[in-house]
Amino acid sequence: MDSLTLVCTVSLLAGGLYWFVCILGSAEQKGKHASQLTGGSIQRENVQDNYNEYWSFFRRPKEIEKTENVPAFVDTFYNLVTDIYEWGWGQSFHFSPAIPGKSNLESTKIHEQMAVDLIRVKPGQKILDAGCGVGGPMRAIAAHSGCNVVGITINEYQVSRAKAHNKKAGLDGLCDVVCGNFLEMPFEENSFDGAYSIEATCHAPKLEDVYGEIFRVLKPGSMYVSYEWVTTELYNGEDPEHVEVIQGIERGDALPGLRSYSDIAEVAKKVGFEVVKEKDLAKPPSQPWWTRLKMGRIAYWRNHILVMVLETLGVAPKGTVDVHEMLFKTADYLTRGGDSGIFSPMHMILCKKPEKPQES
Repeated sequence: MDSLTLVCTVSLLAGGLYWFVCILGSAEQKGKHASQLTGGSIQRENVQDNYNEYWSFFRRPKEIEKTENVPAFVDTFYNLVTDIYEWGWGQSFHFSPAIPGKSNLESTKIHEQMAVDLIRVKPGQKILDAGCGVGGPMRAIAAHSGCNVVGITINEYQVSRAKAHNKKAGLDGLCDVVCGNFLEMPFEENSFDGAYSIEATCHAPKLEDVYGEIFRVLKPGSMYVSYEWVTTELYNGEDPEHVEVIQGIERGDALPGLRSYSDIAEVAKKVGFEVVKEKDLAKPPSQPWWTRLKMGRIAYWRNHILVMVLETLGVAPKGTVDVHEMLFKTADYLTRGGDSGIFSPMHMILCKKPEKPQES
């Protein structure tokens, strides 16, 4: 190969890699680039081992059922996936109904704003985001409502990402993030004017534990809204295909077990809430939430090739390819769950803490 051909070949490869990473690498304007993929708080040499350990939980299902094991299990998952989520999805780690004429980002923001509108809070009041991730919903809600939002996430890496995003968006005066377990929150009783959780409490091994904590920290008369991951009335536990889909969702999203839609209101009442409204926001006339996953297949293969190159070059830690492949398989299960109607990620329940303690 002559020198001119060599220079052209190297330039073409370098230009192609730059195009993949810098032009196509960011999920949104303030997102993450493929060249920045890490294992969160996990040291890069331990990412593969932590991925293997994550999957070992599913070979020992009784371990997942133990409440004390779940926080570490979920923390490991979010260390592994947070950067990939931000790169390929954005800063809001949840779904939303498609809205004709609106982009995915716009539809997501409208879905988030609806949550704070439902709990009827006023500017300047303090509200809780239970399971805030890197704070995409928090920022949309703070900007929309003028409320002070305090988020809690179990993952330290997500705390640092959320704080950086809050500062970059100029919303660090309204948004704060705490690292902690939403099953045992470090907040005083009756200290919040409202609360919400968006597709987060599905990680709780027992829903009553997280609902009970949220009830505790809310002021009397305040409201709480949650978008829950559930199996719907169409789910048949005797149908092997239904079982495969739901188990695939559980394995790929760090869930100790999906709950039935029929359990949600009963749990809320059990901890003391009054149920104001309950509705599956995924049902018609809402447009399918899973079309975004279907549309992403070409992007997945493009991204997967890039991840393989970056891992081979040592830019991304060993194990990143496995994590990316796991998320793609999970996307297929989610799509099948949405298509068949047996799964919903947005079963909405709106609750109120009574003004006076209930008599026993």
